[in-house]
Amino acid sequence: MTNNGKIDKVVGKVKETTGDVTSNEELKGEGVLKQVEGKIKEVSSDIKDKTEEVIGDVKEKFDNK
Repeated sequence: MTNNGKIDKVVGKVKETTGDVTSNEELKGEGVLKQVEGKIKEVSSDIKDKTEEVIGDVKEKFDNK
């Protein structure tokens, strides 16, 4: 299973909420940071997918000539 950031975002949200409920600022901060990490992974994955799609389209156009 590939982690495209969704797991990191969920883990981060749990940590943030737990830190908020327990007044643990360090845990809350770790949670926010983990969510950012997850978002970066999501965006990176989207960029990779789009790049592969564009490359495929370009190859297809050259193959049809």
